Amino acid sequence: MTGKVYLVGGGPGDPKLITLKAIETIKKADVVLYDRLIGKGIVDMIPKSAKKIYVGRDVGDDYHHQNYTNSLMLKLAKTKKYIVRLKGGDPFIFGRGGEEAEFLKKHNIKFEIIPGITSGIGSAEYSGIPLTHRDYASSVAFVTGHEDLKKKKESVKWRKLAKSVDTIVIMMGLSRLEAICKELMAGGLDKQTPVAVIQNGTTSKHRMVKGNLSNISKKVRDSKIAPPSIIIIGRVVDLSKKIGWRK
Repeated sequence: MTGKVYLVGGGPGDPKLITLKAIETIKKADVVLYDRLIGKGIVDMIPKSAKKIYVGRDVGDDYHHQNYTNSLMLKLAKTKKYIVRLKGGDPFIFGRGGEEAEFLKKHNIKFEIIPGITSGIGSAEYSGIPLTHRDYASSVAFVTGHEDLKKKKESVKWRKLAKSVDTIVIMMGLSRLEAICKELMAGGLDKQTPVAVIQNGTTSKHRMVKGNLSNISKKVRDSKIAPPSIIIIGRVVDLSKKIGWRK
């Protein structure tokens, strides 16, 4: 017999957006391994009886960090512990949850996956931006702006994506914003296409800067927008003027 690992989505930032099932699971934990984007409000939910281990991975950290997290889960599971692997957003949306589930399955460790609200959805809705809308957007794509450095070439075909989908949500793409915008324009997307960049979405530090493909990079620099941020591209961005609900 071994312990069990719960891959838990912590949501987009606002601690009230974490699910009831996630809270119930955290409250029962013997050990919680938590990521960089897990805020204090959620960390405070971890019971004092549980051991808290920070395994946050910064942008640019190599894959050895993930290997460490994997080996730690395995070591803890062999002690028959109730282990929570707490991840920001949703475990399977650019959160390496799929890789961790594969690792646990390979080593015959019992696990359960608890979904969370991804920051791409939470940040958009807190900004009054509907990612789909009957009149403006019938399709949406979630794309990473920061691919694995081990890849020999990018798998995201930005120029093809430009005309393939109505709304593009880019995670972890702030450092490459200017290059991405140029690629999308080269792919045929109009330079006036609306763009929103949202920092610290759903939290008390929520900020949004809007522009278009031709000027958003400068606006972001001037506003000193920093990670964690998401980028939303498409006509739906303009709807924030009508339905933005946050003061």
